[in-house]
Amino acid sequence: MGKEIAEVGSVKIADDVVARIAALAALEVEGVSAMAGNYTSDVLEKVSRKNLAKGAKVVVGQSEVKVDLALMMAYGFNIPATCQQAQTRVKASIENMTGLEVTDVNIRIAGITMPKA
Repeated sequence: MGKEIAEVGSVKIADDVVARIAALAALEVEGVSAMAGNYTSDVLEKVSRKNLAKGAKVVVGQSEVKVDLALMMAYGFNIPATCQQAQTRVKASIENMTGLEVTDVNIRIAGITMPKA
């Protein structure tokens, strides 16, 4: 006899939860200094950890998710290499935590943060 798993209900993950996972994963990458603020704003502002999802936009489907991130980079880091690390980390974090397949991780560099003098 095989092991039977009874379906008890469904699990739905809010877009905001996926956006926070994406933002936290991106911030773990060395060279990513902050999430940028609202996409539609001409003046991009850094957002606090409390409002992490403001720099991340996600579209969650049945079993897949597309992620758009606006990031602030630290001065002196290689942008393409750092973005590739961020894309890999964001994809792995979302897939491991939610079981959703990440189809796209699009990154927009919104600015560079300069070191404090």
